[in-house]
Amino acid sequence: MRKNGLIGFIVGLLFSTLIFTGYTAIEKKTESKKVYRGIITPTAIDEPLTLQSAFIQVAKVVKPSVVQITTEKIVTYRYWDPFGDLEEFFRSPFEDFFEIPRRRRQSPKTYQKKQEGLGSGFIVDEDGYILTNNHVIEGVDKILVKLLGDEKKYEAKVIGTDPKTDLALIKINAGKPLPYVKLGDSDKIEVGEWVIAIGNPFGLEESVTVGVVSAKGRSGFGITQYEDFIQTDAAINPGNSGGPLVNIKGEVIGINTFIVAPYVAQGIGFAIPINLAKRVFTQLKEKGKVTRGYLGVFLQPLNEELAKSFGLSEIKGALVAEVIKDSPAERGGIKEGDVIIEYEGTKVEDVRDLQMKVANTYPGKKVSIGIWRDKKKIFLDIIIGEMPAEEVIVEGKEEKLWRGIKVSSLTEEIKSQYDIEDNEGVVVTYVEPGSSADESGIKVGSVIKMINGNKISNIANYRNVIKNIPKNADVRVQIKYENRLRFVILKGEK
Repeated sequence: MRKNGLIGFIVGLLFSTLIFTGYTAIEKKTESKKVYRGIITPTAIDEPLTLQSAFIQVAKVVKPSVVQITTEKIVTYRYWDPFGDLEEFFRSPFEDFFEIPRRRRQSPKTYQKKQEGLGSGFIVDEDGYILTNNHVIEGVDKILVKLLGDEKKYEAKVIGTDPKTDLALIKINAGKPLPYVKLGDSDKIEVGEWVIAIGNPFGLEESVTVGVVSAKGRSGFGITQYEDFIQTDAAINPGNSGGPLVNIKGEVIGINTFIVAPYVAQGIGFAIPINLAKRVFTQLKEKGKVTRGYLGVFLQPLNEELAKSFGLSEIKGALVAEVIKDSPAERGGIKEGDVIIEYEGTKVEDVRDLQMKVANTYPGKKVSIGIWRDKKKIFLDIIIGEMPAEEVIVEGKEEKLWRGIKVSSLTEEIKSQYDIEDNEGVVVTYVEPGSSADESGIKVGSVIKMINGNKISNIANYRNVIKNIPKNADVRVQIKYENRLRFVILKGEK
């Protein structure tokens, strides 16, 4: 009996030990998968290490394709020598009797100085084509490109520029195939995803900074005509301009372009989406210039009051303030007062959205445009034209001379040019010297808000009001200049 009891005790002890050991192992395995107060336990410690490895790998892969751009420009300075008249002071008074009198007024002297600039860029194919910002290479005499690990500086030639997007394409001949970046899809990026900026801030070659996509579709800065910027908090500094903004896969999704001044805010930088740059790159490489679609309208943003007056249920779309004569819009049946709410089957959010859609349409293509007119939706088929030269567009904006002034629609470009925030009215673009407008103190950049008590909302409204005013009648005009409203009288003809 004692022997059997001892054996049973030993077996029970062994069984208990096995159960305890197994439970402890299961408990530890379970514990390793738990999350405490937002801290991931040892099983997931590999995740930050994996992320770190991704950053390291992206830097290794992309950096050889990022270049440093140095620009040179010879600037001529004029100055007056403060001691230049001493020679005249010490001249003998008898010299004037025996010599041809010399001009006593001192002429300015000149000297030249080399001015240098700094920026970044990235190679987009093995032949040496490089994308960068237009403002990096604009107006310079020489462009020098330095590659990673190569002390030689290669002189680059400009293939084409596009100031409207602040993009430029340059090319170097390195005598060998060059490493180039992979271009991603900026339409697929999400706010919050990791991005990496690579460039040469303050000349510090191949610097890598990390952040996230802070926002998409930023515009209204007046930096370029077509604005659709990616906002990021990855550190961007002077010298980063033209460098790539890369996702965690090592694909370029943007081109670093500008920052909000550091003394105003920190961590607010902007990049041009790579999908916009792709279209520009292709055209610059093939033709040396960019061709854009053209509709031929001047647009006005909608506000709550305007949307309500047109019977719209939401503040979306672009109001046609003016239709340019003999334009695709006029030929297609678009009228002033129409609200464009749809383009090729997609909703039009605002003026900027429509401008981008039209600009990215190839000339000659027939498109379906949804119009809100007389409180109902209609569709028009319009053949998109080719955007004319800038001077032609400007000429089309301005009205004929009236009382010594010319005016223009409040387009986004004009508002940016004259630093205007108003959405209603017309802006004065020219004042004839000696005219009644000049005598009344109206200046270029003034916004006309009212004429003889009639509210001025747009160009069409302005035309209707002034055509009924007799030439010899004085006119009371309300203007806004430098954010101050005042009334002036424009005298009639005597």
